[in-house]
Amino acid sequence: MKENKSFETSLKRLEALTKKLESEDITLDESLQIFEEGIKLVKFLQAKLNETERKVEILVKDAEEKFHLQDFEEETED
Repeated sequence: MKENKSFETSLKRLEALTKKLESEDITLDESLQIFEEGIKLVKFLQAKLNETERKVEILVKDAEEKFHLQDFEEETED
């Protein structure tokens, strides 16, 4: 998989692979190849989502009713 693929392009490809697995009469070997490509796409998409989550800033209202930006805080498991 190329590293320059966008999230949207990768998601569309994953959807196409899923439809192909669900609807077409394909061999076991072809199914395995499609599955492997799908797993790579899922890992890429999950990494992009995690990266985006870390970059999110939340707009919050303080006690004085003013808005300010606050860094997104990930929940940690203790």
